[in-house]
Amino acid sequence: MKSGNRAEKKRARLREGLGASAPVLMVGAHDAMSAQLIETYGFDAVWVSGFGVATMTHAVPDLNLTTMSEVLAASVRIDSATSLPVVTDCDNGFGGLSNVVRTVVEFERAGIAGICLEDNLFPKRNSLYSGESKRELIAAAEQARRIRAGKSAQESDSFVIIARVEALIAGHGVEAACERADAYAEAGADAILIHSKDKSLAEIEGFMTEWKGKGSIPLVAVPTLFPDYTDQELYDKGFQMVILANHPMRAAVQAMEQTLQTLQLERKAAAVDPHIASVDHIFELVGTKEAIALEEEGI
Repeated sequence: MKSGNRAEKKRARLREGLGASAPVLMVGAHDAMSAQLIETYGFDAVWVSGFGVATMTHAVPDLNLTTMSEVLAASVRIDSATSLPVVTDCDNGFGGLSNVVRTVVEFERAGIAGICLEDNLFPKRNSLYSGESKRELIAAAEQARRIRAGKSAQESDSFVIIARVEALIAGHGVEAACERADAYAEAGADAILIHSKDKSLAEIEGFMTEWKGKGSIPLVAVPTLFPDYTDQELYDKGFQMVILANHPMRAAVQAMEQTLQTLQLERKAAAVDPHIASVDHIFELVGTKEAIALEEEGI
């Protein structure tokens, strides 16, 4: 029962943020430690990045090579490390309509606050990949049917499903993005994530101008490719939630590469000690002292 109460508190916090008069700033975690640090530094929620789980946990491309069970296991570990709401990037739901329904059921049952479902075909292409200018998507009517089925399958009204529109990324234009956003909102999505590679924000602003549903459902931005805008600036443009999706992951890769390069050149641990976290700091982060005290004192 306690775990159920914990999940409901997180979901209520996420729901409250989606209706608040300030933006929700969510940061991507790739493991439990990164989730804990995201909370320590005062962010509002944690995003479990499909890109991060694929690359950091399994060292495979972000091309639907990770399974629903693998992403769920990563999400549960991350969720256990933080009191913040956790939203998982579930790509295209790991298959067809029945896969989407099972994804909703399993993530809700596990206590995750919400998931994001995109309209990329299976196998997906990562939205940030620069090798393709136009590609096909799941038909809007079929994606709406999947979202509707997913919403019908959830048991708690508080569980959040974010529908991600890839029309701008896939080169289909603003009109197609508006049509898809309408269809997904009508199907019961709790928020719409509109994605774009356009650094000038012209595509996004075109969508904001044309889409008639603006203001009726929360909008979500992932500004990886338009990084100069603050969360407040994006909120002022109409976004309720901003996801900094993969920055801790990318920082970790760069730091590890630099450390390993130095170790390879210098061949001694002291060469990197000034540039890495101390062992004592790691002990402190995970509450080692408190755990030992509990073991010894039994209180």
